[in-house]
Amino acid sequence: MRLVVTGGAGYIGSVVAALLTTSGHVVTVLDDLSTGHADAVPPGARLVRGDVADQAALTDALTGADAVLHFAARSVVAESVREPDRYWRDNVGGTLALLAAMRRHGVPRLVFSSSAATYGDVDTALIGEDAPARPTSAYGATKLAVDLAIADHARAFGLAATSLRYFNVAGALHSDSDGASYGERHAVETHLIPLALRAAAGVGEPLALFGTDYPTADGTCVRDYVHVVDLAEAHVAALSVGAPGEHRVLNLGSGAGYSVREVLASVQAVTGRAVPVVDQPRRAGDPARLVADIARADAELGWRPTRDLAAMIADAWLFAYPDLAVGPAA
Repeated sequence: MRLVVTGGAGYIGSVVAALLTTSGHVVTVLDDLSTGHADAVPPGARLVRGDVADQAALTDALTGADAVLHFAARSVVAESVREPDRYWRDNVGGTLALLAAMRRHGVPRLVFSSSAATYGDVDTALIGEDAPARPTSAYGATKLAVDLAIADHARAFGLAATSLRYFNVAGALHSDSDGASYGERHAVETHLIPLALRAAAGVGEPLALFGTDYPTADGTCVRDYVHVVDLAEAHVAALSVGAPGEHRVLNLGSGAGYSVREVLASVQAVTGRAVPVVDQPRRAGDPARLVADIARADAELGWRPTRDLAAMIADAWLFAYPDLAVGPAA
């Protein structure tokens, strides 16, 4: 297939683009490189530099395409609470521009990078796709708005679309085909595992642990973590399901939850290094518990994750600190 990956120079987009190219697809990456990296675009993929509202870039990228995998978005929860206007303009406005361009160019299929942040603070052991959507941040609200817009476009214009609602993503791809590694490297890092690895490596300040008074077993947030390669494999599977006019929403996670303190213990076990921690107050917009019910993804995609938390940490450690790591998890 001829595939367009928006945001394909970023963390998850680059891993998906790499997996697609090694699977034999013709891949075009559309990215303005505002947060992505040109050297993260895998060999064999073509880079079109521009954002998803850039009409010339959209025409270049979408002409002749069979499907779009849409990752381009602002994605920092705390920033979205402070600057909601930027998130609504870029995440929602940008996606509407992309959908209009797809319609003009006759691109029939979309896989969208949605988020568990659409659910907000849900008081249930496992969160299914039919759970009430009550986002607690502008980031989550914009992801939900895009999901709804895609559903309307599917009904009105015959788009075949899938929204994949990710829970916490971690790990890296160490490619045998080109010898490259694709992982997480943000200018401003906010995700727990890379920050914990940074602290374990002795780079910068101790880890800030935001919130120790949540209603959980040890007082810290509980999250569901999924390996980025498992996530990428779900995107490949999503390209082959769904009929014109259908929009499906699927959770991607592991179905298991780990508290922040449990993740830090796993980081220490994998790296052999203690993680220095400084307790801080809760961050705005952070729910106490988010754990996925992934039964629908299993039923509709035939997908279940196969890599555990230790593998995520080991692969992320190797990517970020290859001189300190022994090798990727098996």
